[in-house]
This record gives sequence, structure tokens and C-alpha cells, in this order.
Amino acid sequence: MLNGLYEKLGYGSVSVIIISVAIMLICGFLTTRLTKLLKLPNVTAYIVTGIIIGPFVLDLIPKEVSSGMGFISDIALAFIAFSVGEYFRVDVLKKNLQKLVIITLFESLMASVLVFILTYFILGLSLSFSLVLAALASATAPASTMMTIRQTNASGDFVDTVLSVVAFDDVISLLAFSIAISVASASLGNGFSVSNLVLPLVYNLLMIALGVGLAFVLKFLMKKRSTDNRLIVSVALLFLICGIGAVLDVSPLLGCMAMGMVYINVTKDDKLFKQLNYFSPPILLLFFVLSGVNFKIDMLFSGGSFGSLPLILIGVLYFIVRIMGKYAGAYAGCAIAKKPKKTRNYLGLALIPQAGVAIGLAALAERTIGGTEGAAIQTIILSSSILYELIGPACAKLSLYLSGSIGGAVETAPVKVEELSKQDKVGMLKERVLEIQKEIDAEDYANTEEEKAFNESAFTEDSYSDFYNKRYGKHINRR
Repeated sequence: MLNGLYEKLGYGSVSVIIISVAIMLICGFLTTRLTKLLKLPNVTAYIVTGIIIGPFVLDLIPKEVSSGMGFISDIALAFIAFSVGEYFRVDVLKKNLQKLVIITLFESLMASVLVFILTYFILGLSLSFSLVLAALASATAPASTMMTIRQTNASGDFVDTVLSVVAFDDVISLLAFSIAISVASASLGNGFSVSNLVLPLVYNLLMIALGVGLAFVLKFLMKKRSTDNRLIVSVALLFLICGIGAVLDVSPLLGCMAMGMVYINVTKDDKLFKQLNYFSPPILLLFFVLSGVNFKIDMLFSGGSFGSLPLILIGVLYFIVRIMGKYAGAYAGCAIAKKPKKTRNYLGLALIPQAGVAIGLAALAERTIGGTEGAAIQTIILSSSILYELIGPACAKLSLYLSGSIGGAVETAPVKVEELSKQDKVGMLKERVLEIQKEIDAEDYANTEEEKAFNESAFTEDSYSDFYNKRYGKHINRR
């Protein structure tokens, strides 16, 4: 549609790049106005937007622009992985750590095992393709479930278990993917030599060590910094991890996640995560829209290098088998951990959605593996993620209703104030102070216009972080 203008300006010119970015941002925003009415996650809107403005529909984004923006995926993944690290607060997780690890291992790895059996042994697909797709099957997107929990004011053992399990889930996925992509790269390269298998693992360990070290650097640099400087320093360090990862040809995910995990535990400064959540939406929007632009719809209806099997069939089987694995794994894990019956029966329904980390990892796999296999993996993950995000809210609400978390009896014992830790008591006090502030409309005179605009965006966002912090009494000190 705009090819004539682009050709006149030059496809690789700065003007074309800026216009393309503006189109992606505007169209992504406008599409969320529609999905908001349908109560669907923004991720769904962004991916659909990318497909619509991509080469198979309106063709508004030149291929030269979309292919040259691969760095956006690394930056977006850095923000996602850093935010995942926030949920590994030792003081919260140590209470039921063993049970949570058991449940998470079962629900994530069961999905991976079943998908691997399907693709490698039943469908006879390549080892590299099967390993990477199986690793991606373990990832879960909590946004749809968390949004539903907030809207229904659900509570109880079921809700607490969901919150904790999804915190661990992405870590398992990142570790599984790092191993799978290392083996897949070796199988596609010079074979299974020691260097091909060991070096990527060593580099990943180095990235983790780098993340831990930079967490302490971040703690030191955060002292008495203004909001602007806090953002500058934290973004600079995340970009540094991305750059070093690119030099070593390894994913920056584990390093960024380690940085976030160590930082939240040594500083208790969850305000930084809120500030980054306020800063990152345009980057995440561009990432998901670009994923939609690069979505190869034609591949769904061609067998490609997979023999007589059309990719759409592989995608449908993956969609079904992953759900089976998530449900069966969650059920088995809860049974071993001796969770209540309703938690055991319906936890799997709340773990169906898949987006975010899985889409980012699929983009990384496409770049690492390349060729038809890499494109096929990204196509399957993108198409199934759209379906998962469409049915996710309904499945989440159904699981909350069936588990008795919405109204009715709550399967959890009341908490006595004297049994709470000092930190939890402080959290309860802060919550009461915030309630009082709201009642007297304190923000009208306590905050500047800039602060009110910042707080409104950062604290009313339907994010997993907001709900998780509220659930466990972790609040930010607002003036």
C-alpha cells in the first residue's frame, strides 16, 4: 500500500524506518481498543496487528525494516527476563519451596516430554526441531490468568499456588530452552563434539554470573538516584548484558533474570521493577507486532521440509498435546505435593495461556537455527499463542469457579497477625495507609502532576507484578 512512497524515499532510509515504527505503534494501540472490549490481553492485539499490517494483508512494513529490527527481540526479552527475576523473593518462596518446585517441574516438563514424544517419535521430525519445540512447550503466560483473578477478586490456596507456580515456570522454560538450543545448534553444525555442547553451557553460566555481579553494581548505583537516572542506569546494564550475550552468541535471558532475582532480594526495591514496567510497553509492543509481521501464514499450509505433514497439522497437534501435558503434569505435581483436591483438579486449566517468553524464545530460535526449521518453530508458537490467549481468560475463569476461589469457601487457613513476619506486618500497615490515602484523596495535594501521571500508569496496570505484590503484602512507598 505504501510501497510507492517507500520506494521513493528509499527502503533503507531513516524516514522509512521511523514511519514504519510509527505505524506499528499507532496500529498496535488502536487494536488494543478493540481487544479491550472483548476482554482479551494486549499481546493478542499486538500479534494480530502485526499480521494485518504484514506482507500477507496490508503490507505496510517493508521487509528491509522488519528484518533489520532483530535487536528489538533481545531488548524485549531482557525486560521480560529481568521482571521474571522479581518473583523469586526468598522470604516468600521459602515457605512452600519444595511443594512449588515439585508442581512446577511436573507441569512444565510433562508438557515438554509429551510434545517431544509427539514430534520426534510419532511424527518423525528432526531432533533439533523436536527438542526446541518441546522446550518452548513448558512456558506459560500468566497475564490472562492474573487479569481474571484480579477482576473476580478470587482468593485461596488455588490462587496462591497459581501465583507461585507461574513465578517458577518461566525459569524452567529458560533453562530447558538454553539446553535444547545448545544441543540443536550442535546437531545442525559440526556434530556432537564436546566443545559444541559444553561451550554454550559455559557461556550461559558466565551470563548468570554476569547478571549476579551486575545486580550488586545496580544496587550501588541506585543509591539516592532520581527516577530518570534510575531508569538510565538500569536500562544501560540490561543493554550491556544483551551486548555481551550477542558477542558470545548466547541468550541474555538467564543473565537478566539472575540480575533481577539478586537485586530484589538484596534491596527489596520493587519500585525499580514498576518503573521499568512503565518504561517498557512501547518496546514490548514493537516486539510482538514485529512477531506478527514476521508470521509466515503461508507456511501453515505447506509441508516444507517436514515431508507430507502440513505445518498446520503439527501446530494443531502441538496445541492439543501441550494442554494435555500441562493439565496432567499439574495434577500429578499437586497430588505428590498433597495439595487440596480442588487445587489438584483445576490448576492445569489456569496454566494454558502461552505468549511473552515463549514468543521471544521462538524468535531467538528462528535466528539461531535459521532455515525452514527455525521459521516453522516461530510460526507454530505464534499461531498457537494467539489461540491460547483467546481461550486463556475463559479457562482461567472456569478454573477459579470450579476451584471455589470465586466466592464460597476458601481453602486456606486465616492468618494470625502475631504469626506474620516483621516485613509482612509492615506490608499490611502500608496497605492500610494507602487505603486511608485513597479515602481522603491525598494525591490531590501530596503529588506533583508528574508524579501523579507516573503513579497512575505504574500502579493501575493490569500486570502480574501488581497483583503478586498485593497478594504477598509487598507495596511500594508512595508519597
